Amino acid sequence: MSNKMWGGRFAEGPDAALEAINASIDFDRRFYAQDIRGSQAHVAMLADNGIVSKDDARAISEGLGKVLDEIEGGTFTFSRALEDIHLNIESRLAEIIGPAAGRLHTARSRNDQVATDFRLYVRDAVDALDEQLAGLQAALAEKALTHSATVMPGFTHLQSAQPVTFGHHLLAYVEMLGRDRGRFTDARNRMNENPLGAAALAGTGFPIDRFATAKALDFARPMANSLDAVSARDFVLEVLAAAAIASTHLSRLAEEIVIWTTPQFGFVKLSDKFTTGSSIMPQKRNPDAAELVRGKTGRVIGALVGLLTVIKGLPLAYSKDMQEDKEGTFDALDTLSVCLAAMTGMVRDMEPNSKVMRKAAGAGYATATDLADWLVRELKLPFREAHHVTGRIVARASEQGIALEKLRLEDLTAIEPKITDQVFSVLGVEKSVRSRTSYGGTAPPNVRKQARGWLKKLGKGVA
Repeated sequence: MSNKMWGGRFAEGPDAALEAINASIDFDRRFYAQDIRGSQAHVAMLADNGIVSKDDARAISEGLGKVLDEIEGGTFTFSRALEDIHLNIESRLAEIIGPAAGRLHTARSRNDQVATDFRLYVRDAVDALDEQLAGLQAALAEKALTHSATVMPGFTHLQSAQPVTFGHHLLAYVEMLGRDRGRFTDARNRMNENPLGAAALAGTGFPIDRFATAKALDFARPMANSLDAVSARDFVLEVLAAAAIASTHLSRLAEEIVIWTTPQFGFVKLSDKFTTGSSIMPQKRNPDAAELVRGKTGRVIGALVGLLTVIKGLPLAYSKDMQEDKEGTFDALDTLSVCLAAMTGMVRDMEPNSKVMRKAAGAGYATATDLADWLVRELKLPFREAHHVTGRIVARASEQGIALEKLRLEDLTAIEPKITDQVFSVLGVEKSVRSRTSYGGTAPPNVRKQARGWLKKLGKGVA
């Protein structure tokens, strides 16, 4: 038996293999709320423009409400034979209200219907992700404020470079996440156009009001080209690109947490809530949550690459290939959401070991740049000459196995006679971080100001 929703042209039903590959209800059932909302907006518009009667429109809208209740109440039966969420809902609507249900699909196609559902769904997902990203920013900024003066080594090439503060390091991720939120916001603004009413690809001859359905669904405007309306998936690509970048930022922080929690570093500790043990080594405390955030980034990036690959060869307008746009997107957005939840929990949970960080910050002659800057500032040496002199001083300290600030003044003047004992004012790690007062620098007052600024922007009251 052919599909009763579209099978008038067909004498036979589909092969089992076609039914298996064609059905999308197993995953696009997620669209139920968006599909019903779009249908109710559509039928109200049809009635307002005299395309269907007010009575039929009322029956359809009330019937859709009952379908929504059934789905949310867990009593709705989904059928793979009906292929997708649209036909499942319409079929059940017909059972509830009778033949009037058939008028719902006037002046629309599943092509513009699914495009509308998908935009509504992704728009909702972006709003939820933005809230989670803001929550992680707040957790980082609060931790940064608490540790605005906690000294740690700053790294380049994963080698000790210059002392920074833990708060300053965390605020770097607040900035990254702020840009992530900006990308999602930009994507949301561009996707906020309504495809409904484009029908299959060419529009419709019915006197519909696409501006009315756009307003009812909180879209800024209807899409201006019917071909583009049903075939465009760049709104998904853009959101997946933003998700991939955000996931990469989470992965970088996760990697640092993995490193910081090793006994070899010992910079931070995670509680039992975000670590696991070993089945054979009883002493182990593994940062599995961080490792999984790092690992799951590949899924999000993969979803972006997968959809780019699907779309790259498609002519206008709709092709069934586009059914492959959903599962990867659902997985990617779900994955980013759970990773944000895990990372927010870890940030709130982790406690830095300030003594270990302070000791590490002083290792590797991390204040050498401060010494070179002092030579330029106080002795008026050209920076390249100061760099060379500092290198010789570092070599002298290394020969003696001591920190720069432990060198005797005679050791320093033997290399550069004009050096005075004032040089010792810049050679401690705390002195180093206090001196970095340029805008965006690591000086504790800077960090406190930036952290408070972010918390105020995020709506978090701070003293």
